[in-house]
Formats: sequence, structure tokens, C-alpha cells
Amino acid sequence: MQTSNTEEMVTISRAEYEQLQLEKARNAKLEAKLAAREREQAQVITSLTLQNEWLLEQLKLSKKKLFGRSSEQAEQMVMEQLSFTYNEAEAYVSGTKAAAEKPVAVKAHERKRQSGNVLDVVPEGTRTEVVEHRLPENERICSACGSELVEIGKDVRRTLQMKPAEFWVREDVYYTYACKNCEQETGEANIVKAAKEPALLPGSFASAEAVAYLAAQKFVMYSPLYRLEQEFNRQGLKLSRQTMANWLLKASEKWLRPVYNVLHEQLCRKPVLHADETTLQVLKEPGRSSTSKSYMWLYRTSGCAKQAIVLYEYQPTRKAEHAEAFLKGFSGWLHADGYQGYHKLPGNIRVVGCWAHARRKFDEALGTLPQEKRKDSPAAMGECYCSQLFKLEQALAELTPEERYEKRLEQEKPVLDALLSWANEMQAKTAPKSALGKAIHYLQEQWPYLTRYLEDGRLELSNNRAERSIKPFVMGRKNWLFANTSGGAQASSVIYSLIETAKANGLDPYRYLLWLLQNAPQLSETDEAWAEKLLPANAPEECYVLQNN
Repeated sequence: MQTSNTEEMVTISRAEYEQLQLEKARNAKLEAKLAAREREQAQVITSLTLQNEWLLEQLKLSKKKLFGRSSEQAEQMVMEQLSFTYNEAEAYVSGTKAAAEKPVAVKAHERKRQSGNVLDVVPEGTRTEVVEHRLPENERICSACGSELVEIGKDVRRTLQMKPAEFWVREDVYYTYACKNCEQETGEANIVKAAKEPALLPGSFASAEAVAYLAAQKFVMYSPLYRLEQEFNRQGLKLSRQTMANWLLKASEKWLRPVYNVLHEQLCRKPVLHADETTLQVLKEPGRSSTSKSYMWLYRTSGCAKQAIVLYEYQPTRKAEHAEAFLKGFSGWLHADGYQGYHKLPGNIRVVGCWAHARRKFDEALGTLPQEKRKDSPAAMGECYCSQLFKLEQALAELTPEERYEKRLEQEKPVLDALLSWANEMQAKTAPKSALGKAIHYLQEQWPYLTRYLEDGRLELSNNRAERSIKPFVMGRKNWLFANTSGGAQASSVIYSLIETAKANGLDPYRYLLWLLQNAPQLSETDEAWAEKLLPANAPEECYVLQNN
């Protein structure tokens, strides 16, 4: 039996057909609108998600800056990846020898054991006041037999004694002499006066001791003048902060500035320098509001210099022209951070980037991640590469510049090549505005400057030397907050310069300033090159910091 399939034909009118086509078109439009709306919603959600992640990153970074550790040393889990990072460097650069065959010996560090004996904390030669306590004679009788007691031993208890700073008035009396014989014979006496020592500040009762003490209290101990005024008032000394400020300003301009200028000339003759800058508020500056940002610039010698020089310079702005003017005559390498102003300096100044800043960017990106996601994250990998460079550099610290140059090319160049390849790959996978994206962008943008330390063994991996030198000014600023005038800011820059240069050369700041101010007035009258003779490098032995044995 055969069966046949038949198709049922449905006949509709043309109007119905056109109506169906319109409905299909409307449905297609609706579906397209729904799809577009869904895509828009997905984009909005993605945008909000990214924005939320960015805001969370900023919140975590702010919390870390406020409450987190300030040290940038790599965490343990980061250090665990260093060996992996180094192996990966070998993978990117085949055939390159990645590590030295023989380890480099580093000097051991011994820490002196602390004890409770006061003689361990005071410098050698400290005056000792002996107070003896004996029984009165009428009590040196034995209660058992009535015989006289004799001394058989003693117990000694040592304590540290202190008292507030002393002040006193010194009168220099200069006598006048006359010849009575000449007066009797000629009617005119031959008068001779005792030679006067030149005053530190003519017309003022300031002394070298007082000015050196005030400078040390403000610029070494960070004590504002108004606090010193209050302390002096409690001791009965009515010395106003205006008087103290005038003493510091005039002494700085008259006696310290010439020494500063000689140091400036010597600094610009060095082959390697470091630079940094920080903000400063000056209340009374012509043509500017009291809330305007001014800047304290810092320039210093590198580790290859025999004598360290640390100089501050006050400027109202952060323009590169200030650095160019200060470094006029300098030709060589300049360690700096990523500030673009340094890159506008003349071609004879080769800017060397700072790997501490590059590592800091990855450390910030790592800090935005939950603890459980940090170990295998790209941010951890970036920080590992940077930490590996610092680890290798530490092992080269005792080498000569020539040996260090060769070892860097052998050991650190492969790590640098691997890091750049990794960063180029990660750039396409990372949101540009994220903390990791910013770290990668900084690395790529600064790469020519970051790798410049390979050019000479005297160069350093970071600009930490300058950051450490500018920190005393930052610490002082937290206490005195602002400068009143530009003249005061300039005086501060000079005083800070001599104090930090003295400290960098092992001198006690107070003793050095005292020696300088005691000798400058007399020496300036007989020697045109007096300022050069009063440099920190020429300070006598008594100006150096006392070392306990």
C-alpha cells in the first residue's frame, strides 16, 4: 500500500502578506534594539566595574600611605619568586651567562651588644662626678661588741645626669694704654688699645655659640623658633623668635653663603650627581599668594666622591630652568626621578632613572590586591624583576667601578631584557588606568633612563641617596610648616646645606658650625680665600662625631 505526502497550500491575500512582512520587520527592529540595549548595559556594567575597581585601588593606596609600612623591601612571597624570575630572564636571552661563577664576598655587619651600663652610652672622656656616701663617725660602732667599724668594700651606682641648656653673658673688656712719659714731655700721650676681635654680627649681641646652637636646634632637631622662645622664657631668657630669626638670616648670608658658594663650585666639577625636589610654602613672596607651592631643590654628590657635598636651593617654581641654572658648568650623569623637567636639561647632562621609583609603582599595584591573589599576580612578577636587580646590585657593592660595569652587563642585562619583554606583553592585557597599567607605562616611558646606569660602574641603581638627603628638610617642614619670606627660605637652604654636608662627612653639625662661625670673622680680614679654608673637608678633629669604643 502506497502513501503519498501532500503539502497543504495556504493562500493569503497580498495585504495580509505585506502585513506579515511589516510585523517581521518590526520584530527584527525590536530584537536589534534589545540587543543594542543589552550591549549598552554590558558596557555600562563593565565601565562601572572598572571604575569601582579603580576606586577600590585608590582607596587601598590611600590607606597604605596613611597606615601601611613605609619600607619598600619585597615581601617574603615576592622574594620566593626571585629565582623563578631569574630563570625566566635566561629564557628570554638564550646563551647569556646569567650569574657569576664565584660569589662576591660582602663585609659582615656586627652589632654591638646593648647593656645597662651608663659607660656604654656616654662618649669616652665624659666628666664623672663622684659623690661618696659614708657612715657618720658616731655610727661606725659595732652593735654587737662596741668596736670601731672599718671599710671593707663599696657599691657603685652610676646614673646619667642632665640639665637644661645653660646661658650666660660674656664681657670682652678691651683695655686702653697710654705712655705717661710722653704725656709729660710732649703733652700728648701715646695711646695703644688692645686689639678687638671682630664681632660675629656688628651691632648685635649674638655669639658664634648662640647662633650655632639655634641652627642645630631648628635644622637638626627640627624645633621651631617659637618653641625655643617658649623654652627660653621658662628659663627666664627673654629672647624673641624675631631676634633669633634675624641672627640666623644674617649669619647665613654673611658667613655661611660664601662657604656654600665654594661647595657649589666643587659640586659642579663632579662627574656624577643626584637631584631631587620637594614642596615648600612661603607666606610672603612678591606676586604670589600665601598658598602657592614653592620648591626646595636638592643636589648632592654620588657614592664615588671622596668628600660628600649636599646642597639645597630654594626656588619659587619647579621649572627645569632652575636645575639648568644651578648645574651650569656641570657635565656628566645626573640621578633623578621620573620628573620630565630633568629630561629637558642640556645634552651634556645624562639623566639616570631610579629603579626604586619603578619598583614602588609595582609595590603600589600589589597593595591593591587581596592577600590571597598577590603571590601569582602580574604585579608581584613586576616587583620580582625589580627586586632581583637590587639583589644582584647588593652583591656588587664591594667591587671597583670597572668590575661592577662588567658584572652588570653579565648578570643584570639579561634581567632587564626579560623585564622589558614581559612588560611589552603585559601592556596589551592590562587596563591603562589601573595601578598595574600605570606601573607598566612608567617602566616603558622611563626605560631609556632606567637602563642608563649600565653605562658606568660609578652609577647607582636608584636615586635613594638624594631621597635620604632631602628627608631632613621634609622632617623639619612637618614641625615649622612654612617659611615666612623668600629670604628666610634661602637662608634655610644654605644652613641645611652646610649641616647635611657636615653630617654626610661624619661631622657633628653643631661643632662644625661653631668652628666656622668662630673663625670666619677673623679669617675673612686677612685671607681672601677664607671660605675655602672653612669647608667641612678642612674641619679639625674636634668637629667629628664622637665614637664609642
